[in-house]
Amino acid sequence: MKILLISPTLNGIGGVAQHTRDLIKYLKKSGNQVDVISSENIPTIPIKKLKNPSFLISSFLKTKFMKHYDIVHAQHPIAALAMKNISGKKILTIHGIYSEQIEMLHGKSSSSFLNKYEKNAFTWADVVTAGSTEAYNYYKKFGTNVFFVPNGIDIKSLPSGIDTKYKKQIIFVGRLSKEKGIHTVIEVAKNLPKDIDLLIVGDGPEKFSVIESIKNFSNIHYLGYQSKEKTIPLIRGSKLLIQPSLAEGISATLLESMACNTPVIATKVGGNIELFNNDNGILIEPENPRELLNEIISTIDNKEKLEKISKLAFSEVQNYDWSHIGQKYLDLYKKLLNS
Repeated sequence: MKILLISPTLNGIGGVAQHTRDLIKYLKKSGNQVDVISSENIPTIPIKKLKNPSFLISSFLKTKFMKHYDIVHAQHPIAALAMKNISGKKILTIHGIYSEQIEMLHGKSSSSFLNKYEKNAFTWADVVTAGSTEAYNYYKKFGTNVFFVPNGIDIKSLPSGIDTKYKKQIIFVGRLSKEKGIHTVIEVAKNLPKDIDLLIVGDGPEKFSVIESIKNFSNIHYLGYQSKEKTIPLIRGSKLLIQPSLAEGISATLLESMACNTPVIATKVGGNIELFNNDNGILIEPENPRELLNEIISTIDNKEKLEKISKLAFSEVQNYDWSHIGQKYLDLYKKLLNS
C-alpha cells in the first residue's frame, strides 16, 4: 500500500509523536510505502500558540498539489484539513478528546471554535479511530464510522538498562503542562520526605515554573527533556512512576512504565481507568496532591505490593504491543480499500 501519514510532530516524548513514529516503523516493516508530513519537514512557527495553526496552514498548502495515495492517515484533528486535499481512503486518529483538552489549556472560547472544527474534521474522514474507550464513546455520537484502536508501544524495542540514581527514586515523565497534572506534582514535591528523590523528565509551557518551585529542594531533580534511550532506563530504575493527569488517553508513558516493571500511580481519568484496576496500578483522584503523597509514602517501601503491581501490569501491557495494534490498523486499511 502507498500510505501518507500527516502528524503535527514526529520528535519528542509526546503521545502523538511516539504513536506516529511507531506506526511508521510497523507499516514499513510490513512492506508498505510510507510518506510523512510533519512540522519537521514543512515550515511552521516555533511559538507555543502559533505552532499548531501554522502547521494546519502549511500542511494544507503542502498537500494541495499532491497525488493519490491508497491511504491518507491524519494523526490529530489539526492534520485533518491537509488530509481533505488528497484523494484516497482517509483515516483520522484522535488521541484523547480534543475539544476538552483545548478548553483545559486555553479556555471555553477557544474550545467552542475548535469543537466546530473537530466536528467538520470528523466528516472529512472515511473512518475515525479513537485511542481510548472514553474517546470512542464521545466521538461515536458524531457518527457510525468510529473504531476503537488503542495506543500501543513496541515493547521489544525499548532501550535496555537500569538507571537508579537514588535509593528511593520516583519519576514523572511528560509534558510540563496543566493537563498533565504538573501543578499536582509540584505540590507533592514540596512535601516529599527527604529520603525520597523525585526525577522530573520533560519540557513544556510550565518549565520555568517547575524550575522556580523546586529550586530549594535537594531531593527534587529537574532533568529536562531526555531521549528515550535515557528516559526508559530512568523509568526502569525508579520505584514508582507518577502521572496525575487531568485528562488522558491511553498514555504511552504509562504503557512503557508497565513494560519496565515500574508500578504506576495515576489519576482516575480517561484511558487510565482502562489500563488500571488497583491491582496492576494505583488510581487516585485528579488534583489531589495529598492523596498522591500518601500513596507514594505508603507504597514505596512495600516490596510485596510493588512486585504484585508490576507483575500484573507487565502481563496486561502485552495486549498493547504494536504486534497487535499495528495489525488492527492494517486490517482497517484493507477493509477501507475493499469497501
